[in-house]
Amino acid sequence: MKMPGTSAWAALVALLLPSLPARALSVVTDVEPQPLHAQVRRLVDALAALGAPLPEATRRSLTEAAALPNATQSVTRVQAILDPLCLFGVDITPEMRVKVGTGDAPAELDEHGWRVFLVKVHNESGTTAALKAESPNARRVHGSPADDVANRWLDLAMADGLPLRPTLGGLPLEYRIIQLYSRDTGRREGRFGFNVGQGTQDLGFRNETDILFRCRPARLITLGVRDEKGEPTVGAFEIRDAQGRVYPSMAKRIAPDFSFHPQIYRGDGESLRLPHGRYTVDFYRGPESIPLRTNLVVDERTSNVNFQVTRWIDPSTLGWWSGDHHIHAAGCAHYTKPTEGVLPEDMFRHTLGEDVKVGCNLTWGPCFDYQKQFFCGLGDKLTRGDYRLHYDVEVSQFGSHQSGHLVLLQLTDQVYPGGDSSKHWPTLGLNTLRWAKRQGAITGPAHTGWGLQIPTADLPSATLPPFDGIGANEYIVDVTHQVPGPDGKPVPAVDFLSTVDTPYAWELNIWYHTLNAGYRTRISGETDFPCIYGERVGLGRSYVQLPRQHDYAAWCAGVQAGRNYVSDGRSHLLNFTATEATPDGRTIAMGVDGSELTLSRPGRVRLAARAAARLPEQPDDAIRRRRYDQQPYWHIERARIGDTRTVAVEVVFNGQPVGRQTLPADGSLQPVEFTVDVPRSGWLALRILPSSHTNPIWVSVDGRPVREKASLEWCRQAVDKCWGQKERTYVAAEKAAARAAYDHARQVYDQRLAEAK
Repeated sequence: MKMPGTSAWAALVALLLPSLPARALSVVTDVEPQPLHAQVRRLVDALAALGAPLPEATRRSLTEAAALPNATQSVTRVQAILDPLCLFGVDITPEMRVKVGTGDAPAELDEHGWRVFLVKVHNESGTTAALKAESPNARRVHGSPADDVANRWLDLAMADGLPLRPTLGGLPLEYRIIQLYSRDTGRREGRFGFNVGQGTQDLGFRNETDILFRCRPARLITLGVRDEKGEPTVGAFEIRDAQGRVYPSMAKRIAPDFSFHPQIYRGDGESLRLPHGRYTVDFYRGPESIPLRTNLVVDERTSNVNFQVTRWIDPSTLGWWSGDHHIHAAGCAHYTKPTEGVLPEDMFRHTLGEDVKVGCNLTWGPCFDYQKQFFCGLGDKLTRGDYRLHYDVEVSQFGSHQSGHLVLLQLTDQVYPGGDSSKHWPTLGLNTLRWAKRQGAITGPAHTGWGLQIPTADLPSATLPPFDGIGANEYIVDVTHQVPGPDGKPVPAVDFLSTVDTPYAWELNIWYHTLNAGYRTRISGETDFPCIYGERVGLGRSYVQLPRQHDYAAWCAGVQAGRNYVSDGRSHLLNFTATEATPDGRTIAMGVDGSELTLSRPGRVRLAARAAARLPEQPDDAIRRRRYDQQPYWHIERARIGDTRTVAVEVVFNGQPVGRQTLPADGSLQPVEFTVDVPRSGWLALRILPSSHTNPIWVSVDGRPVREKASLEWCRQAVDKCWGQKERTYVAAEKAAARAAYDHARQVYDQRLAEAK
């Protein structure tokens, strides 16, 4: 495996001095400042994405340059800032001949590492072709095999992915990024050429330049990685040098390391290479651990470095097992080959490193035909101790996806009858659910909030969403249906709503309304990695109460029964129970015996749970001041009360808060208790919003069902709204079935409205 490094950027130090050094590259003046500054902003973002961010002082200088009123001064100042970082200067003549020269950036590489440099492009031709780089030291050349191996010590690549454009912009001046890799250590000379298409190289030798590099040796460092008990484990490492550059370089990573992550995941006894120098290492293992920062000096004596996890909580020791039911091993723009993706072993490493006990990889549209080979059926693809990785299906980019993506868990057959791929599936989600339920699958909409946006975070909201997205849209219809299960007996078509990966108010609003309509859908936490969240797996989780010896089927059954709470992992609501407030009152636990407490008449109910949360001592304004519809959608920082280190645990009855208790967010596990009045049939739940939420406990009063009129009116109107948006998505052969499914939902809501009156 290539273990990348990163660039030296030593010339940046000069930017902090009162005077600037002389430049070898010519100054370009015939360029308009506004498009140049726009290109430079994309360049700055691209460098950060590659793990080689410019220092804050340099970014500030570029901002100041953009604000200069004099156009010539503004353009010249940008070049004075960026030219010292350029290893190459490329001139494209009006005749489209390409010449190359050497810039001022230090010619320094790292053994077994990738480095990032800038290329200054003076584009007199205005071409919008791609700028290509080549080197005989990076490809096979003529000569004997021995000579060829010795000569090919280098690799190179132009960075042309987002946010940069893949081609030149046609401006007289812009800056591009080149990445260089060294196989060797010591002194090495490389020859480089550039072109914008075949035949554009300048005549003679002006199209090539030779550079003598000093390739710094890298130390092989073996890592000791232990959990809180001293047992070998896998953890996450973010390694940066004094300038904030990420190691190994993000520029050219291969699985299991992802180029869109600053972190890598390494296990006990595994190794990495680092050049001599000083580093900060941030080590963690999911949100239940306390991040640890280590200052590391790498020199000729460095060979081993040890790390041990420090936890603030471990719900699994209390019987609660975490899982992320929505992970992808392929697809989205993050993977090099979206139609193939990575192997199960790669994704398993990520779930281990984030301490996700149950990881579920969902095969979906762009990668279906490749990833379907890993489908599990009744088994697990990989297991290790308490950890397991399972493969199931998300209906996305095929079939009924336009009416709302569907998560299908615990399938025994992953392909809908009639073909061997994803091209022939139903366009009516209910038909897909019928097929899945006959297998005994656990089902629910993915990324619930998409298409259900409302202008407020008040819950439940009377505002009717547009129903124009790919979240729980058709759900408003499907929840009213029962379909045949494995034994032919009717079962609910939908088991759960996915939460935590879209704005909480959009998710919870439709859930609260359908609970108030008398339906008993549960919630489960998901990340939709790496499509909604690419930072890491397990940002959205379900914690299911299970015995220590369990399997994937038991975990899914716990979600189906509502024996779980959802969380970002930074707060926890365990052992939620409800007891009739009488001397001999019965106690019901969430997710057990239907989660239902019966009262003969209106009365009082005692609620109990154990709660824990952990906030840093200092507020993070970058998160808590964002709108609720901006990422991260669920995060404990948003629950902080003022500038304190406390959060609120609320109890809700039929969606309305009826009790509140302050909880210290210091990581300690605290008992919470409430006594609430229950005037009519309804449901009760606990929440630390927007960080965690329990599933409901229902209270049946005098045998009457839950029928909240305002919510039923909302649901009835929502069916018509959804039909107006989704009718066009159903093919002609399914139009009649779709119309019947919607008519059924209308009739059911009308009937329940009559009961509410």
